Parts: sequence; structure tokens; C-alpha cells
Amino acid sequence: MGAGVLVAVDGGNSKTDAAVATTAGELLATVRGAGFRPQTAGLDAALDALTADLGGALRKAGAAAGDVVHLAAYMANVDLPGEEERLEKLLLARGAAPSVTVGNDTFALLRSAATEGWGVAVVCGAGINCAGVAPDGRTARFPSLGPHTGDWGGGAELGRAALWHAVRGEDGRGPETVLTAAVAAHFGVPRAVDVGLALHLGEVDQGRLTGLAPVLLDAAEAGDAAARGTVLRLAEEVAVLGSVALRRLDLLHSPADVVLGGGVLAARRPLLMDAVADRYASLAPRARLLVPEDPPLLGAALLALDHVGAAPSAREALRVAFRRRP
Repeated sequence: MGAGVLVAVDGGNSKTDAAVATTAGELLATVRGAGFRPQTAGLDAALDALTADLGGALRKAGAAAGDVVHLAAYMANVDLPGEEERLEKLLLARGAAPSVTVGNDTFALLRSAATEGWGVAVVCGAGINCAGVAPDGRTARFPSLGPHTGDWGGGAELGRAALWHAVRGEDGRGPETVLTAAVAAHFGVPRAVDVGLALHLGEVDQGRLTGLAPVLLDAAEAGDAAARGTVLRLAEEVAVLGSVALRRLDLLHSPADVVLGGGVLAARRPLLMDAVADRYASLAPRARLLVPEDPPLLGAALLALDHVGAAPSAREALRVAFRRRP
């Protein structure tokens, strides 16, 4: 451990992954913990859980806190530059590492797959987000805080749409849809409206609506009009986000990578992905769409290597090590 180690974190809504690697690109350990949700769990509790994950990763790697050279933490629910700066200061104050970089997890997704290290990434998991980096280091990003900042999309939004169409198809306010029976069956209740009532009464957690995303995608691929319209709307959002980011970075008319990730896009559902490709062909025809096989955690670890000025051979060694993981 004489040369020190790097710690990388990809913190999502549902899980937090951490890795420990040497500055030469040797992967020493990876661990998985609970999601990073400071808005619901409270910042102190979220930091306690994150610190515990970091400690577990170091123990598994056979390293100690004093061996850490740099911590690179790329987190969901850290959406604004001020939030990134605050989390950096808090992790430094806790002694997590002598040097800390914090960013939104979209940047880790981008770094995991962009061939030149720059381009645009769109994350569509529980929510939706987009960020881009130009060759000269300029960035483009969105607040991505929900409808009040102009956002629509992600698994939670698909779930809400599925329930909305299901109930309206059931009570006659909307067209008949297979979502009515599918939503009721998913929750094991007689009627789709029972799900809405259970949400109102607090008997069902709002987070469970994300589980309806695959239900809606199945219905869309089977030809259901209501579900199909929702999927096409999501494809439009994914394309608009990426193309606007490309335009802000002066990359709209140049070859540039657009990395697509998060659970909804990583599932590579054909109707959604074909619609996304069609819209990029119109809005940003020179964009190269990539859905990475490597996890965003690799991107966070590569950003840690970038921070310490590691050799290109270290980056390649780290990529190989991640691909050999069980």
C-alpha cells in the first residue's frame, strides 16, 4: 500500500457501489451498500451509511483509511454544484480521504463509456438526468429535480403513468387498456384504483410505483396504445435532453458519444431504444449512441485515476479488471 489507494463510489437511489484500486489500476475490492437518499433518510444518516460502505470496501481490500490518496464519489441526489461542494466538505471533515471529488452520478456514467472521455450522458433510472462534458472541459447539465424544474421521465414517472392510465381505463375516463388488469395483478389487488387508494392511505409506498415500469414497457411492446404513447414520450425526453446538452457544448453537429444508462435504458427494451435512436437521428444525427456494458462504478474509478494523473496503462488495466469481476 506504499503508493496509496483510490476509492471510487457510484451512489444511486437503490444501491451504492464502492471500489478500491491502486494508482496503477489494480482493482482490490468492490462492495455494495444501500442507496444514497439524503432527502428521505436525512443527510447525517446518508453520510453514516456511505462512510460505513467506504470502511467496508477498505477492509475488504486490506487497506486502511490512511492509505487513501483520493476519494471520487459520484452520487445520485447530488444534483446541483452547491450540493456537490457541500458533500465534498462533509466527507473531508469526516476524514474520508485527504482529497475528495464529488459529482453527480451522470458524470460517472459518461466516463465509463465515452471513447474520448467527453460527450453527453443521459441517465434514466428511477428518475432522469443528463450531463455533458466538452473536449475543452466545459460542462452542460440540468437541475433534474422533478417537474418543478421541467423534468419528466424515469422509472417512477413510468410507474405513475401506468397507474394513471390503468385507473382511467377502469372507470371510463380514458380508453380501455391492458394496464388496468396488469397494474392490479402486479400489486395483487382486485382493481387498479385500489392501488391509488392504498397510496393515499399510506398502505403502499410511493417508491413501489417504479416497479410498474417493466409492466408498462411490456404493455407497450404488446401494442397497447396508452402504454406505447408513454414510452414514446420518454424516448422524446431522452433525445431532447441529450441533444440540448450537445448544442450547449457546441457538439450538436460533430461526432460525439451519447451514453445511455440507468435501469430503464440499460434494459435495452426494443420499442424504447428504437424510438430513442429515431429521435437522435433527427435531432443530433452525428451522435453515437452507447449503452455501456461496464458499470458506472468503473467511470467513478477512472475519474479517480484521472484526478491523480495516472498513466493510460492504469486506465486500461482497470477496465480489464472490472470486466473480469464475477
